[in-house]
Amino acid sequence: MAPYFARAAESLVSDALEGFARAHPGLVEHVPEGGFVRALHTSPARRVGLLSGGGSGHEPLHIGFVGAGMLDAACPGMVFSSPHNRQVFTASMAVAREDGVLHLVKNYTGDKINFGIAAERLADEGIAVARVLVDDDVASESEDIAVGRRGTGGAVLVEKILGAAADEGTGLLDLADLGTRLAGRCRSIAVASAAHTAPGDGARAFDIPVGQLEFGVGIHGERANRTVVQEPLDSLLDTMAESLLGSLPLERGESVIGLVNGLGAVTGLELYAIARELGRVLDTNGVELRRSLVGHYVTALDMRGFSLTLLSADDAVVNWFDAPAQTAAWCR
Repeated sequence: MAPYFARAAESLVSDALEGFARAHPGLVEHVPEGGFVRALHTSPARRVGLLSGGGSGHEPLHIGFVGAGMLDAACPGMVFSSPHNRQVFTASMAVAREDGVLHLVKNYTGDKINFGIAAERLADEGIAVARVLVDDDVASESEDIAVGRRGTGGAVLVEKILGAAADEGTGLLDLADLGTRLAGRCRSIAVASAAHTAPGDGARAFDIPVGQLEFGVGIHGERANRTVVQEPLDSLLDTMAESLLGSLPLERGESVIGLVNGLGAVTGLELYAIARELGRVLDTNGVELRRSLVGHYVTALDMRGFSLTLLSADDAVVNWFDAPAQTAAWCR
């Protein structure tokens, strides 16, 4: 494997952020001294600034969802690494509104620590702050895993819905409560047939034998706790959906928003075939797929795999999902 196209491995993230801002000059600005990307246009009705962040390598998450109707700012760390608490603090100060700032955090130890330190510093400055922890990955749902479920594809859906609620002038504590309820109603599972490659030397992070899948991979290249024989797509989707529906759980007649997400190297042709099978499984289980997203939303560099996310959605949640938004990566 060849190394990634980059000036240098250590400059790849900062170079990409500058390029991202140049590519979307009417939507965002890059604040290099603060290490974050900020929306140029958000609703004046907002009383709370929305901020998220995490390791780079997951694009378009989170920078692609900065803009009107979604995030006010995003703080990218280095590849698969948490942003520094200084980035989070500086960005929060820049976007906090009269009712404070809400941090949307995926459940990883580094992210929780750095967002937590930033929150303490914000409190010292008199800025109200609250946190929503996204923990949707069923593969890490185990009594043996102390930190609990990882945060994965559900982050996109939570960011969209909370963005719409914030545009209605919802206050900080109500937004935090809504976000917590959304996270509790959201589950994801991911599989991969090939690991990602490292930006520095282009080597695969680990090997997966041909004809097998890692069932339950993480978005930072974490191997799954089991390797399975690759089945035909319909059988695979039956197994994946069983994990999701068993964890939520959903009763017949309930509705969901679904996300079919590419982890970096799966083709659009395959993703739409996966979407077909997800719809079939939900139909069989009497669950209505009210809305769906298909594409690359939360990647793991160039991992050859995909994830499925289901969010239990009532009418209010669907209406927030449908609300207007304009970001680099939100194209509905």
